[in-house]
Amino acid sequence: MSRAVRFWKLEGAGNDFLGLDGRKGGLGLTRERIAQWCDRRRGVGADGLLVVEKPRGRGADFRMRYYNSDGGEAEMCGNGARCFALLVRAATGWKGKSMRVETKAGPVHLEIIGQEVKVSMTDPGWPRLGKEITAAGRRVRLDCIHTGVPHAVEFVRSVDGVDVEGHGRAIRYHNFFAPAGTNVNFVEVGRGNRIVVRTYERGVEGETLACGTGVVASSILAFLQKKVKPPVHVKTRGGDVLRVHFQWANDRARNVVLQGPARIVFEGGWHV
Repeated sequence: MSRAVRFWKLEGAGNDFLGLDGRKGGLGLTRERIAQWCDRRRGVGADGLLVVEKPRGRGADFRMRYYNSDGGEAEMCGNGARCFALLVRAATGWKGKSMRVETKAGPVHLEIIGQEVKVSMTDPGWPRLGKEITAAGRRVRLDCIHTGVPHAVEFVRSVDGVDVEGHGRAIRYHNFFAPAGTNVNFVEVGRGNRIVVRTYERGVEGETLACGTGVVASSILAFLQKKVKPPVHVKTRGGDVLRVHFQWANDRARNVVLQGPARIVFEGGWHV
């Protein structure tokens, strides 16, 4: 006989996730099963899977596990972390509006503010600027930074004409980023402190409507290369605007905060 595993469907700026309560274990997660759940035709459909677990160390309220839609586990997901705050409240009955969460990329702090959630992220790595590669027959100049997961940014005149699938895939699998590969962001700089971002996500293997760590990476690199000052307002492919706050000190971005909309769409039971 099959049993129903309770799940929640969540989205933040169009980046959508399945959420599970894994505090008691017994979910039987495998790469194949996660990919099936995230399949938009044969499963529920999502960019990734969030799992609530008990913390392993002191000083945290919960542990977040994140898996991409291909079933592979990733260190961090910015929009996923924001949705995780709502998942915790729904799955555990947590009454607070803030929480401390363990991730594979390090500890983060989440805060629910009305219809939005902000995540105080771990400090990104040092940027690598001006790397030139040839991908899909193009000579490309990239800026790179690790914001929990690796990201490469190409600044373009307009994101509307970019072949995100083709060019993004070619950069994502380029030998320079082997063996793990990279996420790829195409960034258009607007007026003032506004940018527009389209992202090819590693693990999803396609464009998503938003990518939180990509938005953060694009904002920091736009500050360095295009003098875009924080807080940076970032329009995503889904049309939502995320805000990125940070300080620059000792050649690194510090005190990085990502804020934007998040909501629970529905809940149900998956029969396994």
